[in-house]
Amino acid sequence: MMAGRVPPGPEEVVRQRVESQMTVVWRRFRRNVPGMIGLALLVTLALIAVFIPALVPYDRAIEQDLPSALQGTSLPHPLGVDDLGRDMLARILWGSRLSLSAGAVAVTIALTLGTFLGAASGFYGGGVDTLISRTVDVILAVPSILLALAIVSTQGAGILNVMVAVGIAAVPAYARLIRSIVLGIRELDFVLAARCCGLSDPDIIWRHIIPNAVGPIVVRATVGVSEAILATAALGFLGLGPQPPTPEWGSMLSGARVYVSTAPFVVAVPGLAIAVTVVAFNIAGDALRDALDPFTQWRRHEPGRGGRRSVTARMSSIRARHQRSEEI
Repeated sequence: MMAGRVPPGPEEVVRQRVESQMTVVWRRFRRNVPGMIGLALLVTLALIAVFIPALVPYDRAIEQDLPSALQGTSLPHPLGVDDLGRDMLARILWGSRLSLSAGAVAVTIALTLGTFLGAASGFYGGGVDTLISRTVDVILAVPSILLALAIVSTQGAGILNVMVAVGIAAVPAYARLIRSIVLGIRELDFVLAARCCGLSDPDIIWRHIIPNAVGPIVVRATVGVSEAILATAALGFLGLGPQPPTPEWGSMLSGARVYVSTAPFVVAVPGLAIAVTVVAFNIAGDALRDALDPFTQWRRHEPGRGGRRSVTARMSSIRARHQRSEEI
């Protein structure tokens, strides 16, 4: 007689459930054509940023050739050369490494501090919530780019200071988001059960509440990278970012603006690089949001069709449509 199948343990059940959820999210994401285009662009940019030292030597991005300054596209220089005779393609590729790194580091700083402050504010409430919320409100009264500009102005120009300044300026947005999520989760049954089991507050926050808030946090971080890249380029345009001859998209725009009429490609190339990167992050973030919470699509598509139907009927139709698609 063959032995019966051993039922999976609790850890195996949890792992299978997580894998199943990730599969469903990926299936929904794949159906979003703009999201897949944005993801392809981001993967391409990431691969370029990682392998650029093996593809294009750094010397080519800073080497000057004044006799060939402001020449248009050619076989040796597919995107032309700037006012100092430096290859535009090499500078754009090396600038992508710097911009993506700045965006990732800034979002990591903002997400870390914002998660700590937002979780403490939403979980404990009372005086802690009042203190953190009022402090965040005061910081939000100042535009984030002005706050980052003030920080960099006091600390000095440089890419490291730009990363820290942009990250600190974005902390309030993450703190408010996570606070609102924690407020909605802290009174749920599984949190009350964790309290009854005698778990400490940090264990409840980091092992039970924050994992259930990963979806909105990841979506916000994806869009936040594009905002950080824009802020980094803005500070670089003002001369507070990496100093020449370091290739950075914002500083490239700043140095080329005087040639907008005589050599417009010198301005268009870094401008397009910033625009494409920001748009790619935004559409990928929108697609990820729809994949994690498909019922948000109702706000986009349903109100314009069948306006006389009740909200319950519309939500039921969307739920049934997604169930049928998952079964297929």
